[in-house]
Amino acid sequence: MVICTGGEPLLQLDEKLCAAFHAVGFEIAVETNGTQPRCPGIDWLCVSPKANAPLQVAEGDELKLVFPQPGVDPQRFVGLAFKHFFLQPMDGDDVAANTVAATEYCLKHPQWRLGLQLHKILGLR
Repeated sequence: MVICTGGEPLLQLDEKLCAAFHAVGFEIAVETNGTQPRCPGIDWLCVSPKANAPLQVAEGDELKLVFPQPGVDPQRFVGLAFKHFFLQPMDGDDVAANTVAATEYCLKHPQWRLGLQLHKILGLR
């Protein structure tokens, strides 16, 4: 599997590159902020929207939202065609409080599941 992430991978990834990866046996996973249209050939698409950024991708495998994120209400995304919805506690000085807030939100809104960055919890930054 090839995982394309960092910056905005959909600025470089196109149908021709996806076909080249598939031709040598790779599946393609992408994590995007969703501001660029999805190209054909992606096998797993994770969209992580940012506040005030235009969302061009309304369907995929997972939607991962940093929470709480000023200017972003998770309810804005519930009608989109994603298979999985994750809230990821915002990192930083308030990570403990953000984890509690994300957990409570997920318990009240079961469409959302808690997504944790295990490498940060284990101190493997």
